[in-house]
Amino acid sequence: MKRFVTIILVLAAAFLLVTGCSSKSAEKDDNTLVIGIDDKFAPMGFRDKNNEIVGFDIDYAKAAAEKMGTKVKFQPIDWKTKETELSSGRIDLIWNGYTITDERKEKVLFTKPYLKNAQVVVTLSDSKLTKLDDLEGKAVGLQSLSSAADALNSDPIKSKIKTVTEFTDNVIALNDLKSGRLDAVVIDEIVINYYMTNEKETFKVLGETLAPEEYGVGIKKGNEALLKKLQESLDEMTEDGTATEISEKWFGEDRVLK
Repeated sequence: MKRFVTIILVLAAAFLLVTGCSSKSAEKDDNTLVIGIDDKFAPMGFRDKNNEIVGFDIDYAKAAAEKMGTKVKFQPIDWKTKETELSSGRIDLIWNGYTITDERKEKVLFTKPYLKNAQVVVTLSDSKLTKLDDLEGKAVGLQSLSSAADALNSDPIKSKIKTVTEFTDNVIALNDLKSGRLDAVVIDEIVINYYMTNEKETFKVLGETLAPEEYGVGIKKGNEALLKKLQESLDEMTEDGTATEISEKWFGEDRVLK
């Protein structure tokens, strides 16, 4: 009987040790910033041929974290739920070509804008479409719950488009364009410019833009301390040339807002 009781106690102790370790490992590291990204958003944040997460925002965030004395972890998320992920505390920052809008300002805190962008319409290079009015009666695609949707919804041409299909990411939308299932895609100018460097003969961008915009980093409401610390690091990167160096690496020029 004593031997049986001893075995039970040993098993119970082992169980407590395992669950204790599991709980400890599940705890969030206070010295690590968890950054929510869309890992198919080249050149801001995406996976390279080795499946490593790379991009302008990735390098930019790493440099900022180094100045802040913290580590970073990049967490791919469903872009449709980015604000929910932030408010729940599962991520600390939204940092991946995140457009500053009045609607989003009601949900998150923003750093100062660090990069200019615009929403544009891309089609195939041999398409007869040349201007926004040519989208009348056409099939258009865009990323779901993105600023592309906001830009299109605010333009009068939206009411004349035959169908608008929303996709989880831009890669799928562009593939549908190439396959002929779409006539055009509304997309970030920075993103399509990157794709066009690799597929010069495939796409063309209409001359008229839908909306100019700016990128910022999103922080949970109420966390002004983190916002202040992050902004100080970003300002320091602008002053010491770190931001320029990262921009030139990814864009071939200094595009960071001063």
